[in-house]
Amino acid sequence: MKQARLHRLFGPDGKCFDVAIDHGFFNEAPFLSGIESMADAVGTVVEAAPDAVQLTVGQARHLQSIPGKTKPSLVLRTDVANVYGKELPRTLYSRVIKDAALQAVQLDAACVCVNLFAVPGEPEVGEQCVSNILEMKPTCDHYGMPMMVEPLVFRPNAEAGGYMVDGHPDKIIPLVRQAIELGADIIKADPTYDISQYHRVVETCGGTPILVRGGSKATDEVILDRTEALMGQGVAGIVYGRNVIQHESPAGITKALMAIVHEGATAKDAIAALQAL
Repeated sequence: MKQARLHRLFGPDGKCFDVAIDHGFFNEAPFLSGIESMADAVGTVVEAAPDAVQLTVGQARHLQSIPGKTKPSLVLRTDVANVYGKELPRTLYSRVIKDAALQAVQLDAACVCVNLFAVPGEPEVGEQCVSNILEMKPTCDHYGMPMMVEPLVFRPNAEAGGYMVDGHPDKIIPLVRQAIELGADIIKADPTYDISQYHRVVETCGGTPILVRGGSKATDEVILDRTEALMGQGVAGIVYGRNVIQHESPAGITKALMAIVHEGATAKDAIAALQAL
């Protein structure tokens, strides 16, 4: 059954573009830019036809209420956390929703997504994440629900001025490997500072597909160039959120990225097509 759901998530070429619209889960006002109306945001993204849309239990209805056979698959975000602010609260947490795998089945999701944090000076949050994954793994297997694990290495808040990830491969690779060892069916990880080194992250996955996060808002040229380079490093696709939903043309940038992921288009061609809209 997992394989059937994975076939819904990935195209016949084994590639996937997942648009993340789950940012409202985390109680950060800046994350709501571009998704003030979830019905509008989901409708716009669905019209551009990515492979999947990542949503929460409270917002999945905006996707799953759309009739027809061809809409994107649902990736269900299963954990809520408070680690993203410029000033971190006294107590940090990462909590998984109750009966996550069962709720995913009930919502007809193609997979679930759960975090694996490495936050400097906060080992308790990492322990929570490991416990979350350990608890989810057998129930996901029971229901035939693929589990996407999202390893995130944070930079210190004092250094980065808020939520920023560390792109050093020697920090990303061990956390990705831990996610694999814990039983991830799919990895969702950050890009390395030097994209030419990303084949090392792919290698540590040992054949488990890896989707790369978009991260902070970037220019069209940067995000499209990065996507082309990542696909050349052997990744199975991308998961972008703010670089889609906060774009002046969410549908246009989605189509440009889909061309790179599935058609082998160059960033130059994708930018030309986007500018021609």
